[in-house]
Amino acid sequence: MSALILASASRARAAMLERAGVPVICDPAGIDEDAVKHQCRAAGATVEATADILAERKAHAVSLRHPGALVLGADQMLECEGVCFDKPEDRARAAAHLAVLRGRTHRLVSAAVVVRDGVRLWETVDSATLAMRPFGDDFLDHYLDTAGDDVLHSVGVYHLEGLGAQLFERVEGDFFTVLGLPLLPVLGFLRDQGILRA
Repeated sequence: MSALILASASRARAAMLERAGVPVICDPAGIDEDAVKHQCRAAGATVEATADILAERKAHAVSLRHPGALVLGADQMLECEGVCFDKPEDRARAAAHLAVLRGRTHRLVSAAVVVRDGVRLWETVDSATLAMRPFGDDFLDHYLDTAGDDVLHSVGVYHLEGLGAQLFERVEGDFFTVLGLPLLPVLGFLRDQGILRA
């Protein structure tokens, strides 16, 4: 199969697809995500709608650079008690995020949109619910020391497939959705298109 264009710089999303047998070429969209989120909030869009719009905008922008190619855009949002979180810019903000999330339940919403030549062909949105345990400040500091700056690339400041698992009491939902891409529906779409073997 020809490579799928992934409108993202996310190593995690690329690795998920590649491990599942889908060759990908990463081409980050470079859109102003903060401006899109602001527009969505002003319009009263849901978390799901916002993630879907962001995924489509990324895919659309990149599809214009790759005529005829399938382009996958994806986005993930974290919502806790009506508040949406963005990726932290530094360790201090990461610590503040975790201090708010500990002892509470939050949702991760992951959207995927496939576009060809600027036309939306397919989309899916999925969510998972995660209950973070009420850990203390000593553990929070130890976690950030051990996990390093890599967790700053995650909206939740964790990688569930690694040390981040220690933050949680319960996870409900699809594992791949938690990682940032509803992978199984994406693979189903690629099979329906004859790109992957059925």
